This record gives sequence, C-alpha cells and structure tokens, in this order.
Amino acid sequence: MKKILFMCVTIITVSAQIFAGEPISLKDFTDNAFAAKRISGVNPLKGTSEYAQMSSDSKKIVKYSFKTGKETGVLFDVADTKGVSINDFEGYKISDDGRILIQTNTKRIYRRSYKADFYLYDIKNKTMKKLSEKGLQQIPTFSPDGKHIAFVRDNNIFITDGKTEKQITTDGKFNEIINGVPDWVNEEEFGFNNALAWSSDGKTLSWIRYDESKVKTYSLQTFMGSKPTRKEFMVYPGEYAYKYPKAGEDNSKVTVWAHNLINGKTLQYQLPLDTDGYVPRVKTFPRENQILIYTMNRHQDMLNLYVSNPLTGTCRLLIKENVPKYVKEEAMEGISIMKNCILLPSDRDGYMHLYLYSLEGKLIRQIEKGAYDVTKVYGYDEKTGSTYFQAAGKTPMQRETYVADKHGKVSCLSLKDGWNDAVFSGDYKFFLNTWSDRNHPYVYTIYDNRGKMVREVLNNDTLLANIVKYDIPTKEFFKFTTSEGIELNGWMMKPSDFDENKKYPVIMHQYSGPGSQQVVDSWSIGSMGNGGIFDAYLSQKGFIIVSVDGRGTGGRGAEFEKCIYQRLGDLESKDQVEAALWLGKEKYVDAGRIGIWGWSFGGFNTLMSMSEGRNTFKAGVSIAPPTNWRYYDTVYTERYMRTPQENPDGYATNPIERVGKLNGKLLICHGIADDNVHIQNAYEYSEALVQADKDFKENFYTNRNHSIYGGNTRNHLLRQVAEWFINNL
Repeated sequence: MKKILFMCVTIITVSAQIFAGEPISLKDFTDNAFAAKRISGVNPLKGTSEYAQMSSDSKKIVKYSFKTGKETGVLFDVADTKGVSINDFEGYKISDDGRILIQTNTKRIYRRSYKADFYLYDIKNKTMKKLSEKGLQQIPTFSPDGKHIAFVRDNNIFITDGKTEKQITTDGKFNEIINGVPDWVNEEEFGFNNALAWSSDGKTLSWIRYDESKVKTYSLQTFMGSKPTRKEFMVYPGEYAYKYPKAGEDNSKVTVWAHNLINGKTLQYQLPLDTDGYVPRVKTFPRENQILIYTMNRHQDMLNLYVSNPLTGTCRLLIKENVPKYVKEEAMEGISIMKNCILLPSDRDGYMHLYLYSLEGKLIRQIEKGAYDVTKVYGYDEKTGSTYFQAAGKTPMQRETYVADKHGKVSCLSLKDGWNDAVFSGDYKFFLNTWSDRNHPYVYTIYDNRGKMVREVLNNDTLLANIVKYDIPTKEFFKFTTSEGIELNGWMMKPSDFDENKKYPVIMHQYSGPGSQQVVDSWSIGSMGNGGIFDAYLSQKGFIIVSVDGRGTGGRGAEFEKCIYQRLGDLESKDQVEAALWLGKEKYVDAGRIGIWGWSFGGFNTLMSMSEGRNTFKAGVSIAPPTNWRYYDTVYTERYMRTPQENPDGYATNPIERVGKLNGKLLICHGIADDNVHIQNAYEYSEALVQADKDFKENFYTNRNHSIYGGNTRNHLLRQVAEWFINNL
C-alpha cells in the first residue's frame, strides 16, 4: 500500500488578505491558488553533462547543460517535423541511436500503467510516423541496437522495425492472459509497468507472462456522477471487473519466455520457481545471450537473480539475497546492472547498505557501512568506481547526498541540513540538488561531483514571503520515550498565538505504514504535504497539531522497521496511544480533547488506535482504510503478515474484530471506485459498527479512487475533516 500520491503538487494557499495573522482559506488551498515552484522532467542524457526536458507548452524537447543551464539544442519540435504532424505531446523516450518515441493521447489504466498513441521520430532527418496504425500501445521499448521496438497491445506483444509490425504472442486476453506487462498486484506492489527485456545484442526479446485466469475477480460499480459526468450510467450503473488477488488467495501463475528474432522461435525459460512464486523483474544483461530474471518466494524473504540464456532457456543462479522477515521492495528496485558489475542494496546487517558484485555473482565489496539507512541509489560510475546515493546519515528525519569512492571513503555532497535529493548527469560530473526543510520550501541548486555549488536554479522566496504574512506556525521536532522504553520522534505545530498557560485540543495525524515517515525535515511534511499548510489551517482554529512516527516506520534500521512483522496495527496503534498519553501530561494540552486521523494505512491505524482499549481519543477521521487485511492484496499484505492460513492470530488483530472497543466520535470517508483499498472495507466495518451499537458518520465519494479528488471533492473532504474536529474537540 503506497502513501497517497496527491495529484501533481498539493498547492500551498493563503487567503486574499495580506496582513499578518489572517486565516488561511480552505477553498484557496484546495483550488491551488498558490504553488511551491518545482522542477520536473529532468532526463539526463547518457554519458554527457546534458539533460533533456519538455517545454512548458508540451511542444518541444530541449537539451540543456547541467553546468550552465543554457540551451544546447532542440531534440524535437512539433512545428518542425516531416511526415506526420501533431499539436503537442505528453511524454517521450529516447534511444541511444538518435530516435525518439513521442507519446500522445494517453489513457491511464492503473497507478503506473497507461496506453497511448506513440510516434517514432528520427532526430537526424526530422521525420516522424506513427508507431502502429492498429490501436493504442503500452510500454514501447527500444532494443539496445535501436533496430527494433517491442510493445504491448491488448495483452499481446508486437515487434516493429519502424516499417513492418510482427505479432509475437496471440494468447493475450483481458482478465486471463497478460504478456509483457504486469497484472494489477504486481504493478502496484512491485512498482513497475514493463515486463519486457531485450538481450544486449537486440536479437532476442524476453518477457513475463501472467496467467490470471484462476485469480478471483473484484467488481467496482461506476455511476453517472460529476466532474466528469458519465451519462451512459445515468439509469443503470456500470461495472469494472478486474483480477485482484486478496491475501491467502490465488495469484497469477508466472512464466518467462523468449523470442528469437533470427529464427522466429519462442521458448519458455526453465526457471526454478515455486508454483506460487513471483517474478518481479526481467532485465537486460550486458553479456550476449544472457538476460537477468529476478524471482521471489511468496513469503518475499528470498530474492534470487538468475542469469538466463534466451537461446536455450537455461537459468543459472547468480545472486541469492536472503534476509530475515522480508526483502524490502526498495531494495529490489535499487538493484543496478552495469557493464561490468551489479550494485545491490541490502539490509542484511541491520541497515540498508550497498554491495558490489561481479557479473559472475561474486561479492567484490561492501560500498559503505554504518548505523544509518541508504534510502536511494543515484548510480555507480564505472570509470571512477564512485557510488552516489542518498542516506539518512545524520538523523532519521533528514536526507543527504553522498559519494563513496572505490576505497570506501564516504563524503557528503549536500551542504545544508534538511532533506536533499539529487538528479545526476549521465557522466556523474554534476547533479541537480533539491533541498528543503520543514519550514522552508524547495531550493534547486547545481553542484559538481565534489560537492561544490555551481549555481542556484530556482527558489521559492516569493512563496516563503507570502507564507510569513499569514503567520504560519513553525514545525518543531520532539522526542519522547513510551512506557515500553521505545524512543519515538515527532513534530508539533502550535497556534501562532500559543499561550503555555492555556490548555489546547490536539489533532494527531499519522500514516504509520511499514517503512514510511511523516516526521521529516522536509517541505513534504504535514498531513497533506507541502509545508503542512492544511495543518496550519487547523492550528488557526485553535488546535495543536502533532505527528509521531511509531514502530514500523522507516529511517531507523531493519529492527525498528520490521518489528511489526506478522502483527500489523498492534504496535503501531500502541505507539499512537502512548503519544497521546504523553501529550496529555503536558501542561498546555487538554488530555480529554485529543483526536487522530489518517488516510489509507493511516486510516487503518486510526481505527486501531481508537479501539486499542485505553480510550485515549475523543474523535477520529479514517479515510480509505483497510479494515481487515484479509480484504487487501497478496503481495503487500503477505510481505508483512504471511498468509491468513499461516497467521490467523495476526489477521484477527484488525478494526472489525476490535469494534466493540471503539471509543470516540468517528467519521469514515471512502471513494466508491477505489481499486486499491476496496469499498468492501468500509461496508463491512460499518456493518460491524451497527451490530456493536456504535454511532458513527460515513461519507462516500461517487466514482472516486483511493486519492479521492476531482471537481470540488478534495475541498469537501478536507472540510469534513476540519469540521469533525472543530465540532467534537
């Protein structure tokens, strides 16, 4: 379950009045009146100090210098093409041989998947033509030699050389067989949308095939609604039925296949895989007649990397990663395959660190070590042996950009405390650093690879000045120790006219999901991100706002994060209750007026905390909550809980089973078309509340998914949250 990705940027807003202390307008906030400026779409060009970026009007792809920021060329211009012409575009992919796939007419499918009309553009002669005339395509993928492009349409794989299109598979069928793109649960929980891999010589194409015919179907109803209006469902609702494997149920059966472009033959790899195992990736390998296939067991505590021959189908184990409890998704995602080596993240020693292997699977060295977590891999420069990465090196609440040289010496490249993130040039000579902290919005700066600042690119000084006018309270960090001896980190926002001799009501917001963090020294802080402006809106109503990261959250090593294994919600809810009890002892807090809320996993833990048994919370809001892990998907749930058959007691620890202990005024909000956390969760929980004779309020949002947005929806939703606490605290 991923933390909610709010569409584009949740915008920072203030009311139209300009004198200090005027209240923030919720409608302005949700209408995106004031935004933090961001830089996006920086696409480093391989082996150079240049990057490509779409123009703001979506009509050009322009090259720029990392060092100077100056334009160095135009790669594509809709006004300067031969053959087919278009008005604008939505995305692109660049091959190594100077061709570009231009993406138009995009149709979203799930979180990462989409189909579109793609056009093939030749930079040298400026000619452009449609990739296929036979329907929208998914994941068009250049062969390494640039001679072919593979893509998926209607669950089948096609290959084209730009002139002739050849169909490779014929068994693809909706809700039965998928070739080359992952099914819903693999896409959502393993974080990818492309299950194709060319061999390094471009002579064979390999792919993952998903047989989901035995996976049970879940159906979502769609109504006429508004913003957008679906007139075809004015009288009778529509239905979208898709394969969704719930915990303990059948997954897709996965196999891996290869097609030989030379002789036209197709074969299945002889892959050692449990009948209920996963294939979370298939990758190009730098040696001829070899590709790399990842496998995982259903418990997800073992990751195997196999070197496989697409001509014979044979597979040889290269690297086995076996860690206690589970292999983190981020560790698998961070694996980098270079020309002569493989970089592998692992928390095998208790913290996430980086390990370098040869292409024969031999461990060369551990790149860095210490009592901190590496949180992102930026790349490995094979010319110098330097590795660039992000880590929580100073404190779990912050992030820095680091380089480790070939001898293991680690240097910090980011100058300021707070939250740093980087995009490196293709030759690793420069990087664009994004910095912010909890009270200062984003600043973008170019550094060289020794950590010397080259130039500032963008800041948000104007926004910061506006925020100051409205007397936005600062966010302060704090620590406390629970009755179980666990030290927890938190942040607090007090009303700008705070008087320590008064007693204030408190609103606690949390997410609490495995590996997540809310207590961060970043502008992403806050219940709705972006500087906590919605939290400031609540603080102006007289509330103290608090967030605490309990056990199971990230940045503090494997033991702290994985202690929740097989018992989701138990320790997380205890820690929120402990936080409320600690707050209640502060002289400026009214212990009888503490509320809690959260979204997704945070909604689940809101319900768990309100029914923990110590009756700490007077009111709570739960948005899009899982209410029984039996209703959620296999990959995510079983990673932390194993199956219901193996762990019945762990699954029995849930809000529905605890409903009799619920204490406090409760509001539940859920989108009816949520394809992630199904509305089933809210329906079953509300029925349990009725039978337990518990009063509650419930808001449903027509045709809205897990993010609950569109038209006036987000404004309405956040007003419900605010007014619930105003009326009940």
